[in-house]
Amino acid sequence: MTRFDIAIVGAGMAGASLAAELADRARVLLLEAEDQPGRHATGRSAAFWSETYGGPLVQPLTTASGPFLAAPPPDVSDRPFLSPRGGISLARQGDETLLETMVAQFEAAGVRFEWIGRDALETLIPGLRPVWTRGLSEPSCSDIDVAGLHAAYLRMARRRGAVLRVDAAMRSASRSAGRWMIETAQGPFEADVLVNAAGAWADRVAEAAGCAGLGIQPFRRTMIQLRTRPAAPPNLPLVLDAAGLFYFKPESGGRLWLSPHDETPSPPCDCAPEELDIAIGVDRFEQVVDWHVERVERSWAGLRSFAPDRLPVYGFAPGRRDFFWFAGQGGFGIQTAPAASRLGAALLLGVEPDPMVAAIDPAPYSPGRFAN
Repeated sequence: MTRFDIAIVGAGMAGASLAAELADRARVLLLEAEDQPGRHATGRSAAFWSETYGGPLVQPLTTASGPFLAAPPPDVSDRPFLSPRGGISLARQGDETLLETMVAQFEAAGVRFEWIGRDALETLIPGLRPVWTRGLSEPSCSDIDVAGLHAAYLRMARRRGAVLRVDAAMRSASRSAGRWMIETAQGPFEADVLVNAAGAWADRVAEAAGCAGLGIQPFRRTMIQLRTRPAAPPNLPLVLDAAGLFYFKPESGGRLWLSPHDETPSPPCDCAPEELDIAIGVDRFEQVVDWHVERVERSWAGLRSFAPDRLPVYGFAPGRRDFFWFAGQGGFGIQTAPAASRLGAALLLGVEPDPMVAAIDPAPYSPGRFAN
């Protein structure tokens, strides 16, 4: 079969989740440029779910996704995708207003916080250096099984009839007789609607289809796996800097995952970490706790892609009903996937939104906000 109602470019978390939500109502083709889905941003996530991550206009998508991730339907998974972790944002002496701003931004939306003084911080984060005087706990913060969620969406999409083609990079797409003629590395396909879920490549895909890009910019983010002495305790919360200079969390075997929270503009590519960013990350970590870093076991980098206003882009291109944006999801596309995919499906099909997202206004995410 080469003719479809909807062709989705990109089979990472964005494309896979949207395909799963559409495939029982339309003939869906899922095109992946790599030899397996999720090799880039999806496969390189720091794997945590935080209601505050991404800002106040992303939080409704994250919060709405929480119940699905914590207790997925039996036909999706027999185990939860979230496991309790807890998160603590730290402030240096004099920077406490950063934490107060966080509370002001999110507390009215129902996000629960707990203030933590210095004595309690020393218990929760052993070896914490004296400069860190106050913390803000986000008890709902959890680890997320990224690979499990992505695989579940791919299974759901296939079970509902979606067709996945890997090694199928889109070379061009043009309109003919009211349909898209899509040329790929796996041959030609036809579709009524083309969905751009290409992550870091989103603007390039748009341009290859003769549509204007939106200025979606990929940024490199570095992750580092450390061995430390003492080893990271397994119950250590996710620790974040209120000023946005680091975060770290424990992993299996006493290891630690650390990021210097870098954002370096990059072209879309299979990116790799820079030695300088690794060194900066380790230096920042050593300013937080008095642990000894025994070695960097490995490091990797991924691209987080943002629209100019750092909000996701969901909806048809202005003035068109044949080109749909589902991109610009930065580092929060995984934790918002259940709600985002249901909202995207409703917008694309022109149907009433699922109860999960009925209360979420899609207007802030419309690509029309970039129209001149």
